[in-house]
Amino acid sequence: MQSQDVAQRPAPPSPAAQVVDVEQAEAALVEHYPRLVRLAYLVLAPGMGRSRRVLTAHALTQRALPRGSRSPAPVIPAQNGGAPCSSGVESLGEGRDGDPGYALVRLEVLRRALEAGLPLKLKPWPKRSQLPPLLPQVWGLKLFPRSGGADELALDQRLSTLSGPARAAYALRGLERLEDDAVREVLTAAGVADADGALLEAGGIPDQFGLLDSPEFDPCSLQARPTDLMRRRRHLKAALAAGVALLVSGALFGLPGGGWEPDDAVAPPYARNPAAQAALDPAKLTRVSPAGWRNSARTDFSVWPARGGLTGDMALLRRALAVWARPGGTVRVSATPGTPTGGPAGPPQLLFAGRVDAARVVILYDGLRIARYAEPTDGTEGAALDFARVDGADRAGASAVVLGRTDGNVRYLTAPWVKKAGERDLMKPGSGAMDLALAEGVTAPLAGPDLRPGACTSWNVLQLTDGTGKRLLTDLGELVPARLTTGRPGSPREASGAEALRTWQPFACSLATLRSAGVRSVNAWTFNEQPLPDASGSAAWVCTRAETWRGGGARVLAQFHTPGGRYGAVAAKAENVPACSARDPQVLAGVWWKSEAGDWYLLAAGSRRTASVRASGGVSGSARGSLLTVPAERGVRAELKGTLKNGRSVGGLH
Repeated sequence: MQSQDVAQRPAPPSPAAQVVDVEQAEAALVEHYPRLVRLAYLVLAPGMGRSRRVLTAHALTQRALPRGSRSPAPVIPAQNGGAPCSSGVESLGEGRDGDPGYALVRLEVLRRALEAGLPLKLKPWPKRSQLPPLLPQVWGLKLFPRSGGADELALDQRLSTLSGPARAAYALRGLERLEDDAVREVLTAAGVADADGALLEAGGIPDQFGLLDSPEFDPCSLQARPTDLMRRRRHLKAALAAGVALLVSGALFGLPGGGWEPDDAVAPPYARNPAAQAALDPAKLTRVSPAGWRNSARTDFSVWPARGGLTGDMALLRRALAVWARPGGTVRVSATPGTPTGGPAGPPQLLFAGRVDAARVVILYDGLRIARYAEPTDGTEGAALDFARVDGADRAGASAVVLGRTDGNVRYLTAPWVKKAGERDLMKPGSGAMDLALAEGVTAPLAGPDLRPGACTSWNVLQLTDGTGKRLLTDLGELVPARLTTGRPGSPREASGAEALRTWQPFACSLATLRSAGVRSVNAWTFNEQPLPDASGSAAWVCTRAETWRGGGARVLAQFHTPGGRYGAVAAKAENVPACSARDPQVLAGVWWKSEAGDWYLLAAGSRRTASVRASGGVSGSARGSLLTVPAERGVRAELKGTLKNGRSVGGLH
């Protein structure tokens, strides 16, 4: 058991250690709450069940805030690597590497998660972490993370065989990207008696750290399912029946003539809804003719013909419709943010029904959503139902749908107007595209993007050619791939040209941060170029903005790329802001940059319409124009303000 692996809490650090006040710890907890909850979820014992692990992880993280000023662990380990970026560049908003507030709350979360796995004993009294959380609580529902693929499931099963300290060691290595010496120090500070043993035990599992960022281990992105339905039905059956009878009797007594009239606006109790019944009938599915799109004024999913070898399999189509209307407890259901998962209001349109690798797949469209039902070819156990919102799709947005993912490869169903498909590496703009075979609109397998953290060496995208030109689409883990564009907001161009490909090359790996966010398109805009202080060339400032299908929730990254660097560095990021959009194509961001001589500078840049830039706080400086270069000490805080040529003020993106 884990009781032998967790020692008493270490003595408090010396008075010389840096003291963290409550406000600093709270800021770190709020900023990095999803990562801290994911860390707690990974450390908690899988035996307690996914729903209880989710609630316990949130409860432990929320209780990690100290009651007063506290000292962090004597050593605050820095992360090893992190996101690919140019050497010597740090984000102004960096909040983990060297942040004592984050080190303190992370240590407290880790300590409480390890305590929660200890066996309960009457003497001494159980710790609060060992008891079920009082809050948060959810009644009548089970909450659990969205299911990942076979690799994530296998990793979760292997982690369940480890002790709590070993799971903590694996999470600190993979999620926090700490070196073994740093992991050993954090575990010791958390009360683990045998940190070396925990590291050795964790080393028995292969390094699949990229899977830790999967929705399988994300307790902040959840699915809800009902629980104890039968018990509640038995307890409330008599009361509900009596209540319904009383209401019906009262309504009948109040009606003229003492009953329901044929022209009443409200249907009698238990009346069937013809539209809802028709939605479950496979014979009533909408099927578009193969040539219908050629004469239609629309070019979206509504003109896609029904394709695939199983479009006549009524039993399969009936199961797909029934599962859509009432998914069972064993069906894995996922949906992009902002997408309703209820049944169709009427008969949907059939886009595809056929065999895809080792599964039978049905793709349906109801005017608002794409629904994908998949089941194994040898039965229905392990069926999955996925939704994606696609309202307002145009020709580019309705170019392709994901049919299935197997062994890191993706198959797409393309629009009927697509003439040619290809695969190209976004990080190798000069390598050209490799042709992909098309059979009834279904592509040959396309290698998915490389999602390993810190080891992103390629990012494969789908290139489609139709009557209007070429466009690039990238798989972000959802049903509908995202479109890639470049250029000034309001007039973007397809990212398939040579110059556009060179623009995207250093920023391809940053697309991994947009997975499972319902992204419709991503635009990369080079908003400025800045000469470097050591005369080593000019750095490019690029703003990447991801628009979503639901309209809100757009994500903006300001990125910085130095000459010769393979990757761009994220200088600032924000969500739900108008920056870099057609409505407000203005942006201001800054980074700390280290020259080859070892000197640190604050570099800031705004869009071309910026008249002046000013830095305040730990660094003071100003400059006319859209660029600012100020010598500075590393790690001090700075606030950026800009003034546009029309006199309007803009703040730094963060």
